[in-house]
Amino acid sequence: MKVGVLALQGAFAAHSHVLADLGAHPVEVRAPADLASVDALVMPGGESTTMSLLLETSGLFVPLAERIAEGLAVLGTCAGMILLAREALDGRADQRTFGAIDLTVRRNGYGRQRDSFETDLEVAGLEGGPFHAVFIRAPVVERAGDAVEVDATVEGHPVLCRQGSITVAAFHPELSGDRRIHQRFLQEV
Repeated sequence: MKVGVLALQGAFAAHSHVLADLGAHPVEVRAPADLASVDALVMPGGESTTMSLLLETSGLFVPLAERIAEGLAVLGTCAGMILLAREALDGRADQRTFGAIDLTVRRNGYGRQRDSFETDLEVAGLEGGPFHAVFIRAPVVERAGDAVEVDATVEGHPVLCRQGSITVAAFHPELSGDRRIHQRFLQEV
């Protein structure tokens, strides 16, 4: 399976390593032509306003929006969650999102870099015990629509959600050493 990893900015290399470890073939996506051959996509963490601008200047925003509308399976982590949400709060006025999952998220909702943290999550449907999650300037979900499945929470806020072919995490599963979130995503593609 070819899994694209949005490689404009952010933690894309770590996702590529996890995908390769799980037997997938990661493909770095930097231009519209790179989307043609992928069966799924990972949108990594990074700086969401920068990623939004780079999606525009690279010409990727519209073709990626079309693939998502056609049902492309996407895993978005941290900034990827922000970009896939219906609404992003505390971003730039011109920041666009894909509106692919019915969430309202607040950028850096858990605080600044110094407020980053790690915690063990109970994840619905994930066997093998808690998932150790790494939160770095993470977004907070302020609203989840009725069609959104919430698989894990922190302090009452959803941090792992799914809707249709879209999975999003407020944390960085690629940094935990635990491959189960990626593995489940690949199994559902």
